[in-house]
Amino acid sequence: MPPLIAHSRPRLTAALILLAWLWPAPFLPATVEAGTLLNDPKGFRNIPWGSPLTNQAELALIQNMDRVKGYEVPKEPPHLGETTVESVRLFTIDGQFGRVTIRYQGKDTHDAVLAYLQSQFGPIDRSPGSMMRGLNQQYNWRGTDTEINLTYEAKRERGYLFIESRTLSPRFNDALADTGSSY
Repeated sequence: MPPLIAHSRPRLTAALILLAWLWPAPFLPATVEAGTLLNDPKGFRNIPWGSPLTNQAELALIQNMDRVKGYEVPKEPPHLGETTVESVRLFTIDGQFGRVTIRYQGKDTHDAVLAYLQSQFGPIDRSPGSMMRGLNQQYNWRGTDTEINLTYEAKRERGYLFIESRTLSPRFNDALADTGSSY
């Protein structure tokens, strides 16, 4: 082997290894880190995760599927904190309370919902890669028992908030896969 090639071989090998390691980076999605959920609620509105909702007199059954049941509070305007929203639905999977979905519309409502969530559960994650502005914004808080995911579509001014049990949420995904539909 000529001396010039022998001396550059370790550098060439190192460069190829570095290139192979870095090459997929531009094609990988940016990660959205979850902020720490301070004051994990372990449920919603004083209803613990895993509880049956059939004994909650103020709730009305609005969706009745095999494994998933959906409930609303029919006698009051839906709200989160002091903010009026379009809907607040509580869901059970196999009889156990495990998910809340909240939908709302409007930038002012979004700002109020985000401020409420930060006051209750801690500041949003502002690390590189988290999506805090743009057409689709996503905010996450993760506690020991609860995960909160907020998505806001700026173009349509629509917000979707999921508050769910970390142990029961995979079962909802299984139920979706079993039926091939949403609930």
